[in-house]
Amino acid sequence: MSQNNKKQALGKGIRALLNTIDEEIKTTEGAVPPSVSGQNAGAMTRIPLEQIEVNPKQPRRDFDEQALKELSESIKLHDIIQPITVVKLNNNKYRLVSGERRLRASKIAGIKDIPAYIRTVADDQELLELALLENLQREDLNAIEIGLSYKRLMDECDLTQEQVAERMKKERSTVANYLRLLKLPPDIQSAVRDGRLSMGHARTIIGLELVDQQLYVFREVNDKGLSVRQTEALVKNMQQGEKATAPAAAATGGVKLPPAFKRIEDNIASHFSTKVKLDRKRTGKGSIVIEFYNDEDLERIMDKMNL
Repeated sequence: MSQNNKKQALGKGIRALLNTIDEEIKTTEGAVPPSVSGQNAGAMTRIPLEQIEVNPKQPRRDFDEQALKELSESIKLHDIIQPITVVKLNNNKYRLVSGERRLRASKIAGIKDIPAYIRTVADDQELLELALLENLQREDLNAIEIGLSYKRLMDECDLTQEQVAERMKKERSTVANYLRLLKLPPDIQSAVRDGRLSMGHARTIIGLELVDQQLYVFREVNDKGLSVRQTEALVKNMQQGEKATAPAAAATGGVKLPPAFKRIEDNIASHFSTKVKLDRKRTGKGSIVIEFYNDEDLERIMDKMNL
């Protein structure tokens, strides 16, 4: 079987598994059946929590502790309504494919076992793809988690953007937009992850090429509560300003930073979360200018310097 045919077969198998899980969830009524011995692939049973291992390739990393506590209280009263999905290992253990939030909440609730569907997965790559695709169908993933999941599908399952888009039934441009967010500085990515910055703001900021400009706009959004449209206007003005000043800089003999020094400038800007200007003359001498926007911002920067 060619590599391309293998990928297509794998994709069809994953989609079939996901569709089967959806159908079983829809048709599940009343109490979950008691634990049985000799479980078959596709069977639903109750499994002791101590026998379930978390999937090391689980794409999701962020869990709301308060939401987990609330879910655990619900589980104490009503048990698990939607079973988790696992694959059976050779050592009388099971590996989680989907439902880590329910598993965590069950442990908090102190219950001994949990209802689960048992699936047969061919290999680690298929397990990873199933976990990623299942997670990507959730509605509560943040944009960075989605971008990281798309990237893992590409890197570890050897898929192209087009193939990821086809599997997720998304436009290729949508997949590309999420992947672009992973190029933002860490501070901005963290803000997207914890909900302090919207996807719309982040997509606008990524339109700026320079890290210090991205961080400047990010701080303006935070400090002034700019809407997405206001942020778009700010970015547009900055881009137009760059076009206007570029010829002037060339006329006055402005020296463009070599790539190595530009990376240093970007790293300093990212570290201090503010605009930084590194000026290096042909003689090797130069200066570093770190901008601050008020006394509080200056104090924040000094704290980062341990001053």
